[in-house]
Amino acid sequence: MGRWAWANGSGKTTLVRHLNALLQPSSGSVRVDGMDTRDKRHRPLIRATAGMVFQNPEDQIVAGVVEEDTAFGPENLAIAPPEIRRRVNEALAQVGLSAQHLRPPHLLSAGQKQRLAIAGVLAMRPRLIILDEASTMLDPGGRRAVMDIMRQLHAEGMTIILISHFMQEAVNADRVIILNRGRLVADSSPEKIFSSPSQLADWGLEQPPAAAIASQLRLHLPDFPAGILTSADLLKAISSLPHQPTITNYPTNLSHPPAPAAIIEVNSLAHEYMTGTPLAHQALLDVSCSIPQGSGYALLGATGSGKSTLLQHLNGLLRPQKGRVRVGSFDLTDPKVNTRSVVQMAGLVFQNPENQFFAQSVGDEIAYGPRQFSLDEPLAERVRWAMNMVGLDFEDFKDRLTFSLSGGERRKVALASILALKPQILLLDEPLAGLDPASRRAILARLAELRQQVGVSLVLSSHQMEDVAALAQGALVLANGRSVMQDCLGCVFAQPDQLAAAGLAAPLAARLAADLRSQNWNLAPNLLTPVELVEGILASIQIPARRGG
Repeated sequence: MGRWAWANGSGKTTLVRHLNALLQPSSGSVRVDGMDTRDKRHRPLIRATAGMVFQNPEDQIVAGVVEEDTAFGPENLAIAPPEIRRRVNEALAQVGLSAQHLRPPHLLSAGQKQRLAIAGVLAMRPRLIILDEASTMLDPGGRRAVMDIMRQLHAEGMTIILISHFMQEAVNADRVIILNRGRLVADSSPEKIFSSPSQLADWGLEQPPAAAIASQLRLHLPDFPAGILTSADLLKAISSLPHQPTITNYPTNLSHPPAPAAIIEVNSLAHEYMTGTPLAHQALLDVSCSIPQGSGYALLGATGSGKSTLLQHLNGLLRPQKGRVRVGSFDLTDPKVNTRSVVQMAGLVFQNPENQFFAQSVGDEIAYGPRQFSLDEPLAERVRWAMNMVGLDFEDFKDRLTFSLSGGERRKVALASILALKPQILLLDEPLAGLDPASRRAILARLAELRQQVGVSLVLSSHQMEDVAALAQGALVLANGRSVMQDCLGCVFAQPDQLAAAGLAAPLAARLAADLRSQNWNLAPNLLTPVELVEGILASIQIPARRGG
C-alpha cells in the first residue's frame, strides 16, 4: 500500500489523473499493468483496473439516487444484475451509507458524498484504488472505517495509492513517495521518511502527531527512543519514564472563568429540508447553544450530524423554521431582518469552496464581497491584506483563474474572500480540509491572531480535533441533529465515552494525557495540545521545558 504526500499546488491531482488515463503525458510515459495510457485501445481496461476517488466527490457522482450511483461503474463493466445488487449493498454497508441508499446525492452532506464516491469505486472491484484526499471531509470514525477497508483490501492483494495530507495515514504504508514542486524528492519507508523533521518542513510537510511529540520530548530527553510513529509506541515509551506519582488533587470538574456576553444564541432550533415532499429530511431536531463574543467555538459531530445546516443559520442563509437564532442584535426569526446586513457581520466560508465562487480570477473573486459594501480603504489594499492573511502572494495569484487552482488553493481563496469583508464573526465549515501541513499551521496562526488581536469571534466546524484544540475554547457536540454536549473544550474532550458515541475522539495529546493519568502520572486534566502535553510530562519528571525548542 503506497502513500504520496506533498504540499498544495504541486500537481498531485494532475499526476493521479495520469494513472487511470484521464490525462496522457506530454512527455514520458505512464504504464498501468503494462498498458501504455497513450494507447486508446488500452484505456477502457486501464480504467477498469485503476479505480479513482476524486478530491471533489461531486466530480464523479452521476446518478439521482445513492444506490444507482454506486451501481453506475459495475453497470458499465457489463456485470450481471444480481452481482451488481450484491456489490452495491456490500459497498454501501462498507462506507456506512446503507440507510441512505434511496436518497438523492445532492441532499447528502459533504462527508457522505465522499463516502458515496468511495462506494462507487469499491463496487467496481478494481485491482488498484487511487484515493485523492478521499478522507478529507470524513469524521474520525468515518476515516478510521475507510482506512480499515483499505487495509483489508490491501491484505487481499489490492494495490492502494492514497494521496493525503494526514501524516498519520502514511504511517501504515509500505512505501511513502513525496513530491515537491512537481518533482519526486523522496521514495522510502515511513520510518526513513519521517526521521527528518527539518527536511519534511522544507517540503511543506510535518511528522505524524506521535512522531512530532516524540521529537519534542527528545529535545529534553536525549535517550528517548527514536523511530516512534504511532500513538501506541509513544505511550509505551513515555510510560517507561520515571515520574512522580499523582500528588495534586485536581478538581473533577474543570473550572473556567465566566464567559463574555453571548454574540450568538440558538434555542431549540429545528430544520427540515424539502418539507412536504417524499424527499423530506430532518437535518436539525433540537439544537441550542450560546457562543461568547470574541471566542473560538467549535461545532463537532459525525458526518451528517447537522453542523453545516447550523452554520448556515448563523449568517441568515437559512431562517429558523422552529426555534430561535440571534446573531449580534439580529433576531433571525424576524422576517424584516436584512440578510445582507447579517452576512456582512457574520461571514461564512463554505465546506466546498467552489460553492461560493462568483468571479473567474482570484483577485476579482476576493474583491467581489467588498465591492458590495462601502470601504474605508482602497479595494486593492483590502484584497492584498486578505490574500496575505491566507498565504497567497498578491502578484502571483491575483490574475490566476479560479478553476485552475488546486483544491487547497481554492480553500485559501474562499477564506480570503470572506476575510476581505472584515466580519465580526467568522463562520468556518471545515476551513483547513485539504491544506498541506505548512499552510494549515500558517492559517491556524492567522485565525488565532484575528481572534486575539482583532476580536473576531470564530465558529468552526471541523473533523480535525488537533485544529480544534488550537483554536477553540468551547464546543457544541451534535448527534443526529441534536445538541448532546456543550461545555468548555477541555470538559468536552474529557468525556471519551460520549465523544465515541457521537463518532468523535479527543486529539492525540488529550488521549495520551488521559492514558498517563490512569497510570498515576501527575498531569493536569486539561492538556489538549502537544505543547501542553510535553510540558506536563517534563514537569512530572522534573525537567524544565525549553521554550521554542
